[in-house]
Order: sequence, then C-alpha cells, then structure tokens
Amino acid sequence: MEALDKETIEKKLLRFPDWEYFDNAIHSEFEFDNFKDCFSAMSRIAFECEALNHHPDWSNVYNVLTISLSTHDAGGVTEKDFQLAEAIESIVEVQE
Repeated sequence: MEALDKETIEKKLLRFPDWEYFDNAIHSEFEFDNFKDCFSAMSRIAFECEALNHHPDWSNVYNVLTISLSTHDAGGVTEKDFQLAEAIESIVEVQE
C-alpha cells in the first residue's frame, strides 16, 4: 500500500472533522466520561485493529484517548489508516 500525498489526505480528512494531519500521521483525541468508558472503547478498537492487521500509536490518560495513525511500512498515511479511523469513529460514536 502506498502513502497518500498531503492533498489527498487533507481532502479525505473533510469526512473526519475530529482528525488532523501532522508529523506524517493523522491524529485525534477522544474524551470519555470516565476511565472505564475510555478503556472499553480501547478494547473494542483493539479488535478492529486486529481484524485490519493495523495498529495505532495510542495513549490513554484517565478518560482521554489519543490516537495517531500512520502506515509505517509505507512511510506515511495510507487508505488503511482511513479505514481504521472510520472504524474508530463508529466505535467512539456508540460510546457517546
């Protein structure tokens, strides 16, 4: 899978208003009501990551989940990152 150019990434991000492109990755931060809800979303996201065989750089502090997506083998953002971002969005939307 090839890395997308900056213009293509910016255009695709129009569908993902909670995501930003910088440092050669797309990034988002999600805030939940509490740690349990955040961890629950992370667990559900983990199953999607395994299904896609694509894993994010992410961190969690209490009720905040920070995610960065980039396809390391391609050296940048690919369609796979947007597929995972879409899955993440649907999981987080259900949590809210």
